[in-house]
Amino acid sequence: MISIKDKATAMAVKKMIQYVEKDPDKNMVKILDWLDHFDTEGSITKQLKTARKALADPDNNWVKLVKSLYTDIDTEVRKTMFENFVINSVIISDKQKQEVVKKYHCNVPWAILLDPTSACNLKCIGCWASEYGKQLSLSLEELDDIITQGKQLGVYMYLYTGGEPMVRKHDLIELCRRHPDCVFLAFTNGTLIDEAFADEMLQVKNFIPAISIEGDETATDHRRGKGTYQKVVKAMHILKAKRLPFGASCCYTSMNVNSISSEEFIDSLVDFGAKFAWFFHYMPIGNDAVLDLLCTPPQREKMYHSIRHFRGNKPIFTIDFQNDGEYVGGCIAGGRNYLHINPNGDVEPCAFIHYSDSNIREKTLLEALCSPLFMAYKKGQPFNQNHLRPCPMLENPEKLMAMVHATGAHSTDLLSEEPVDHLCGKCKNYAANWAPVADMLWNNKQE
Repeated sequence: MISIKDKATAMAVKKMIQYVEKDPDKNMVKILDWLDHFDTEGSITKQLKTARKALADPDNNWVKLVKSLYTDIDTEVRKTMFENFVINSVIISDKQKQEVVKKYHCNVPWAILLDPTSACNLKCIGCWASEYGKQLSLSLEELDDIITQGKQLGVYMYLYTGGEPMVRKHDLIELCRRHPDCVFLAFTNGTLIDEAFADEMLQVKNFIPAISIEGDETATDHRRGKGTYQKVVKAMHILKAKRLPFGASCCYTSMNVNSISSEEFIDSLVDFGAKFAWFFHYMPIGNDAVLDLLCTPPQREKMYHSIRHFRGNKPIFTIDFQNDGEYVGGCIAGGRNYLHINPNGDVEPCAFIHYSDSNIREKTLLEALCSPLFMAYKKGQPFNQNHLRPCPMLENPEKLMAMVHATGAHSTDLLSEEPVDHLCGKCKNYAANWAPVADMLWNNKQE
């Protein structure tokens, strides 16, 4: 039940969003004045000071990014996204989640990752999903039910993975229509985005693609197939012309670190119209994983510094899923901030952790969150006090092995079952090699 206070807060935020729309340059400063006035306890004094400093500099990259949201994005799409993201997935969501946590003592995620299908039209090197085939999928009604269950727990943010979710693009649009109060983001290879689909995005207003790209044309085509880069660029051009928000999804490996961490690459994303970029570390998932694609410690450190440089200088929001643990308190999986449901219905703690003790076709979402595996995650987080070593698999493999063995979770790999000892064994040397570098970076950060 949403309280009167939360309803009032939501209404006030909605009014502020509408107010900024009238004159962004002038009214963003006034919004800060209002926030300063109501922040009687000084809880956001530092943030407000930083925001004022940024707004005073027209060349500040964050100011450029915010202003671009008003110049580059369709007005109604922007308003819908702001309201769904800020009001529903933050203000309303927080109260609902707190009530569930208090009653059941489990994690409740901010976002749910869903695989609509195992099918994909590409076969990328090192991608476990490319081997799954086309045989598995969650039906439209199953997806709808998961989202309905999620909203009852306070989850209004849904991210599609796969497989290639756009194989099911008509169903994805239908889910946007059924749940106009949610934000939907799809990690997609981008090759199936066309003019017609962009027009549907304009209609529903709550769908955002995160398009996979591996760096420059050579790096992207090497991993994803010849001609893929140009198809991605074409999709971005369509979305930019339609004034639709989109971002990039970038997996860094030992082969593409130099390309994907370059100024030229980030500048190209900005020019294409991307407003955000997610960076993901390659994970050695599956019995036949290509271990040579794992980054060396110097390569990962290069990404650590590059992403932080981009955040301070480029008008695009960048986040590194593996190297930004310091901002979110380490591992965010296991329902702490998100969980993953694969196309077989298995409820997994993480998109990269293919072990489960629950299936959404047999248990409710809440029952899965209260399962032994998810409760083990809750008890174990953070898995390392150094948040540059956040993962119970990649950097702390003994932690994942212990949880899987203790809870009786089974492999959910859709191609061939992978014993947890086998997976974690592949990560042991990586973890040992990364540890001294991570500790050095972390200790320097704390000083």
